[in-house]
Amino acid sequence: MLKNMPKKKEGALSPEKSIVLFEQQSVRRIWSEQEEKWYFSIVDIVRVLTEQPDFQTARKYWNKLKERLGKEGNESVTKCHQLKLLAQDGKKRETDVSDVETALRIIQSIPSPKAEPFKLWLAKVGYERLQETVDPERSLNRARKNWQALGYSEKWIEQRMRGQEVRNKLTDYWGTHGLKEDIEYAKLTDVIHSEWTGMTTRKHKNLKKLKRENLRDHMTEAELIFTALAELSTNQIADAEKAEGYMPNARAAKKGGGVAKSARKLLESKTGKSIISNNNFLSANGQKKLNK
Repeated sequence: MLKNMPKKKEGALSPEKSIVLFEQQSVRRIWSEQEEKWYFSIVDIVRVLTEQPDFQTARKYWNKLKERLGKEGNESVTKCHQLKLLAQDGKKRETDVSDVETALRIIQSIPSPKAEPFKLWLAKVGYERLQETVDPERSLNRARKNWQALGYSEKWIEQRMRGQEVRNKLTDYWGTHGLKEDIEYAKLTDVIHSEWTGMTTRKHKNLKKLKRENLRDHMTEAELIFTALAELSTNQIADAEKAEGYMPNARAAKKGGGVAKSARKLLESKTGKSIISNNNFLSANGQKKLNK
């Protein structure tokens, strides 16, 4: 059925992408500026409703359901699309997605005690972006509530949000100085991260035993602070050098990461402790460590 599914143009999408939580389980979504609506990962929806911890099992369930619905002539399948979402391996891969209306129809075909509460939740989060366009503070409050629900400390949340503000200012600079979003943003981010930590973002995630999870959501307060320092330094250096295009910004990224690297080594020499941590937020023990 995939070949019969129309694809949405990537160019119609804004850089804003996110993960929302239903009962502490993640559901990926992506915003279409052209249509002013969210598209949700169907596999993620299936995984939540069937209570499957394994992503591949949920994907197989959806493939079989899709085939059955197609044979029955169910129009919901033809209204699904494929867009690139962040996969478990950290790469963007084409994923079956649908808007809220289509997702609600698909849910009716999945026997689950979570179906009704999930429908209410989906209808609510599906229209959040329209509210947030008028009142951006809603987006910040939603993020804060999600982290609070997961048990993060207020101190950690404040640092996470400050770091995100620094990150947004850097990507705003990149967006107006000849950088291609997604691919080049990711490369430059890795340059910064590798310079200040001494390891790629992938190796850092491996150290924390993460798969598809957001690395920053599993950083300690110290890691968040040094990440913000590296990105703040990169932004100011790039602006001072009037960096335009990939290579000049890559040089600025290396210098910015170097500022945080020097600060990290100095602090580590004074404390005898490594800033880079293998702690994560995947377990109760990880939560306690991260909140220190």
